[in-house]
Amino acid sequence: MADAIEREMMETGVVIVGAGPAGLSAAIALKQKSPDLEIVVVEKSADIGGHILSGAVMDPAGLDTLIPDWREKGAPVGPDVTEDSFVYLTEKSAIAFPDLLIPPIMKTKGAVIISLGDLCRWLAEQAEALGVDIFPGTAAADFITGENGEILGIVTGDMGVARDGSQKPTFTPGIELRAKYTLIAEGARGSLAKRLIAKFGLAEGRAAQKYGLGIKEIWEIDPAKHKPGKVTHFMGYPMGNSTSGGGFCYHAQDNKIYLGLVAHLDYENPTFSPFGEFQRFKQHPEIAKLLEGATCLSYGARALTSGGWQSIPKMAFPGGALIGCSAGFMNVPRLKAIHNAIRSGMAAAAEVASAITAGRANDEIATLDEAILSTGIRDDLYPVRAVKPLWSKLGTFVGVGLAGADMWVSSLAKLSPLGGLVSDKPDFARLKPIAEVTPIAYPKPDGKTSFSRTESVYRANIAHEEDQPVHLRLTDPEVPIRDNLPKYGEPAPLYCPAGVYEVVEEAGDPVFRINAQNCVHCKTCDIKDPAQNINWVPPEGGSGPNYSGM
Repeated sequence: MADAIEREMMETGVVIVGAGPAGLSAAIALKQKSPDLEIVVVEKSADIGGHILSGAVMDPAGLDTLIPDWREKGAPVGPDVTEDSFVYLTEKSAIAFPDLLIPPIMKTKGAVIISLGDLCRWLAEQAEALGVDIFPGTAAADFITGENGEILGIVTGDMGVARDGSQKPTFTPGIELRAKYTLIAEGARGSLAKRLIAKFGLAEGRAAQKYGLGIKEIWEIDPAKHKPGKVTHFMGYPMGNSTSGGGFCYHAQDNKIYLGLVAHLDYENPTFSPFGEFQRFKQHPEIAKLLEGATCLSYGARALTSGGWQSIPKMAFPGGALIGCSAGFMNVPRLKAIHNAIRSGMAAAAEVASAITAGRANDEIATLDEAILSTGIRDDLYPVRAVKPLWSKLGTFVGVGLAGADMWVSSLAKLSPLGGLVSDKPDFARLKPIAEVTPIAYPKPDGKTSFSRTESVYRANIAHEEDQPVHLRLTDPEVPIRDNLPKYGEPAPLYCPAGVYEVVEEAGDPVFRINAQNCVHCKTCDIKDPAQNINWVPPEGGSGPNYSGM
């Protein structure tokens, strides 16, 4: 790593990038196993949990293993799931799937509705009580490489850099955090994880990772309509047969519901807008009646991994490992990953602690991948490995039907007849030229249940120092107008859920504009740009959304 800035250097036992469920579980498990080991966790959000967003219905299996008495210790969970249903929406009606048709492996015993942000804040308290050092507002900007290419730690982001790259009077250089091992727990499509996967060829021999964009709002609804513990997943309208995804509504505590939509990013139509689909979803009669007289409290969006078993990269690299959604452990049909993130953090911690006890450092832990997969992650993901490929290749009507049949066979006979299918293209390569599709027209928001991006971004509580370098970097600034606009209509303003990108006219010519201050750090642009020309890197530490209760 070339770096002309003189930096302070700090040494520690293990450095963990990301204070989500995987990173914090790894930190706790490391301290449980090796109390004297120094652990540092860096988190780019100003507050722990501020960038975390999930549905979320949690399978407690991971937390049961990490902290068996989590309920007695006051973990901030909501109601137990009392009702779990699947509903197919047509444009005007709602058809509930009979419970007897739902494959058993899609059901979760003992599931609870949670705010993942609140849970992470609680996990951080548990970690700090054990002696873990956690530094919020600290972005991991780079990694430190040794003579043989091994990872020696990370470099935190500089503070006080002006948009033009000059140093402001408040400039403070980032520091080198050197460690025996580095665990990357950035979540889906993390900037360091992406580089490490490329550097060490961790995805070789795997199917392309797939992603979805999850958009979520918290609403306070009429108490008469609130049913704590009720969980509903929706398929069908507003998304067509060729676009996979669906909506969800979770009845949390205090008359609140968690309402959202996941749009898988392998859609083909460049005029498709996940944000626009979410607004239409809320105007469906089944949802609109629930929102009558309700108040929208907050908004957020985040990419999630959806490739499943076939897309899990090699996790161990020289000097560390990928854990949590940096590797991708989402169970797509169950729409659950928190338990697997916790499992991966715990397993990685055990392997790292054993290696350090044996006097090792900065090498590749050959046993780590199997240790992670054998925690229950293999048993969770392998039986449903056909679901996402079937959905992507055959659409909702045929694909989901065959996936359901495959899951029933897997439940009853412990085999997957269609398990050999894999997703063949990365999401960005699925877009068709705009000349080959029928453009989608989205209605104007009504300001009651559907909103503009401007209104929604306001509810995300975003804070970016405007005079800082743009963290959405174009490899070639000419590509959006020269290539993407004529071929695809430049889809960035549509796939972005936060109004970051615009194509505007200046002096009669189209111009591509980046409003980086609107960014909610969802990473969709980094994933879906058809030219792979947009590179998301962390802005100054503490920047971005500051979600509450997400």
